[in-house]
Amino acid sequence: MTAGHQPDPPPFDSSGFDAIVGRFMQAFELPGVALAVAGPNGRAYVRGYGVRELGRPALVDVETSFAIASTSKAFLAACLAMLVDDGKLAWEDPVRRHLPEFELHDPAASEMMTVRDLLLHNSGLPLGAADLMQFPRSDHRLEEILAALRHFPLGARFRSGYAYDNCLYLVAGMLLERVAGLSWDDFVAQRVFAPLGMAGAVANPTLVTGANRAGRHARLGPPIIGMGALELVTPDESALIGPAGGINCGAAALLSWLQVQLGRGALADGRRLWSEAQADQMWAPRTLISCGPGPTAGQPQRSVLQAYALGWGVSDYRGRRMITHGGALAGQTSRVTLLPEQGIGFALLSNSGDAEPLSGLRYALLDYLLNVPCHDWLDASRNAIASAQAQVFALVGQGDFVAPVGGPGLPLSSYAGRYRDAWYGEVEVGCDEGGLSIAFSRTSALRGRLESFGTDCFRTRFARGAAEDAVVQFHLAEGAVSHVTLRALSPLADFSFDYHDLLLMPVAVVAGGAR
Repeated sequence: MTAGHQPDPPPFDSSGFDAIVGRFMQAFELPGVALAVAGPNGRAYVRGYGVRELGRPALVDVETSFAIASTSKAFLAACLAMLVDDGKLAWEDPVRRHLPEFELHDPAASEMMTVRDLLLHNSGLPLGAADLMQFPRSDHRLEEILAALRHFPLGARFRSGYAYDNCLYLVAGMLLERVAGLSWDDFVAQRVFAPLGMAGAVANPTLVTGANRAGRHARLGPPIIGMGALELVTPDESALIGPAGGINCGAAALLSWLQVQLGRGALADGRRLWSEAQADQMWAPRTLISCGPGPTAGQPQRSVLQAYALGWGVSDYRGRRMITHGGALAGQTSRVTLLPEQGIGFALLSNSGDAEPLSGLRYALLDYLLNVPCHDWLDASRNAIASAQAQVFALVGQGDFVAPVGGPGLPLSSYAGRYRDAWYGEVEVGCDEGGLSIAFSRTSALRGRLESFGTDCFRTRFARGAAEDAVVQFHLAEGAVSHVTLRALSPLADFSFDYHDLLLMPVAVVAGGAR
């Protein structure tokens, strides 16, 4: 094949899609999957597979509502692009022009941060900063998340590297409301869902209605989330995550989204949601994620370049430019992928928290759509899962995390009290005849017993499946607790459990002006 020549994509043979999806569902026990495929000349395919919930007969169909999680970020980018087209803001506008109260720990970064920067994960904020204010579900308000940002020392210099965050997408949603005079929920519904005919699409999880919704399934086996049999779990995201990851919709609705993306903002009738210039802006790589030598025979998915654009990741696959984003919330995963030059796009939604099978399925579908010899993606996914499990077994064997040597140096009652972190809020450590307990004031799931786990250190025992457990280290000075630090118990814990960003001070010390 000569350089630059692209073969015609194969016809959308439903038996081909069905066979590929079916093999992955069977191999990895996926309860349900929804698929939307858009191709050149208006060709399309949409289908649901499997059941909405394990143990129940209701089937997944093209209207079944899934949480599309962080693939929502591209919708926010498109909404801001519309405001740029409207002349109401510019990508290079300083954030503080529209949100004067915006403040990071670094005053210079606060002044330099632009609207575009909010979407690029290049702020210098630590990975997943302030996610604990959103996951598991808390009662924090958007205004509190905005105010919290000034308390995070930057983990890197502004614009010097990539660290994924959700909080600045929430700030961008607040900025959108300030500029447009409409909430995120209303703006995306009026300017995107309605013109695209995305029936059933809603901007945040509290707006989902009706019974045709996918359940949530995860593996909660010991000792940490990610092992054991699939079982039903409850959503744990807060309603305020909308612009960062709150959209819920079905595969049929996402087909329209794929088509307008491939049309670079144009609808089938010639109307436009956004200009071609803005399409260029949204897909332009800005923040480097990684680079390397590229694919090998064993790993054809390895990209020469991975970068982040505006709500999209940009990479290469088998010599083609790939625009993509994934999403994950408790018990559900999603993948949206575009090959713009080939006129191909597809969305995958699953009601399982197992992410690796959906990634493998994405590549298997890509190979089929590109009409190239298919790599053994089933085996690749099995190997990736086995590697992750090996890491778990190396940490804990077949049992639980082993406590380090040491124990409490003070009477247990000396650790009890109210503590406060500047960005999260209060945490209370209690003491009764059963020992110590911990309760995060703003997050009901983060409550449970504390067990000794080394010198002046304890581990949490949160309810099964409620959250990743934490290690709570009490630091002493002159025979009393001076401050408390935390970290996730498992080194493999999801980054959204950013316990390590907490610095808990005794409330009396805070009141005295120590922090």
